[in-house]
Amino acid sequence: MCWSKSEPLPNSQEKIEKIRDVVQLYTYAEQQDYDVYWYDFGPGGLESLSVMELSDGKCYIALDPFKFSSNADELVKGLHELGHCDSGAFYNQYAACDVRQKHENRADKRAIALSISREDLDHAVAQGFTEVWSLAEYFGVTEPFMKKTLCWYLHGNLAVDLYL
Repeated sequence: MCWSKSEPLPNSQEKIEKIRDVVQLYTYAEQQDYDVYWYDFGPGGLESLSVMELSDGKCYIALDPFKFSSNADELVKGLHELGHCDSGAFYNQYAACDVRQKHENRADKRAIALSISREDLDHAVAQGFTEVWSLAEYFGVTEPFMKKTLCWYLHGNLAVDLYL
């Protein structure tokens, strides 16, 4: 197994408004001082994870590049891990009353906010992108992520199974 730290990106001084692609994803992580590593978790293992150092609040992200099915998949997995870091949504396996899904939902909501605003979604729909697949393609994300985005903006929750 091998860790590989991403290299600094050119033009990383520009403030990222919305994360639309993987270059902006890694630039944003660098701007936030999050260390991002590519790590082979092996077959059947994790696809990505993030951890926060308790002593100083430093955030680390690991992504398995061998498990990305597309650029959209890499973007969504990275956004989700950024969501954990930005919102501090981490769970403790030793805590008796820590609800894991609560932290996953906070991370997803932050990932949505980082990538697609309600106004951007409205604009895309007004342009004729009305199917989940076409919206996902338009925004460069996966269909499951687009479904969560739609649920969040239309229903105020991430319960995709109830609505889509």
